[in-house]
Amino acid sequence: MGVKLEILRMLIYLSFPVGVFWVSNQASYFQRHVVERKREIFPPDDPDRRRAMAELKQRLREGKGTRD
Repeated sequence: MGVKLEILRMLIYLSFPVGVFWVSNQASYFQRHVVERKREIFPPDDPDRRRAMAELKQRLREGKGTRD
């Protein structure tokens, strides 16, 4: 009985990390969670935002600062 119990415990200990690795490497999981989260953090380039940043950089270089 002791050997069978140890084999079962070893099987459980090894199957959990392998199962988590298998689930987390599924393409649908990656697409759903990782890619969408990256798009939230780093949104696509916006010309208006780029223009506003360029104007802010220019004002800071000239020493005018932001809003005083």
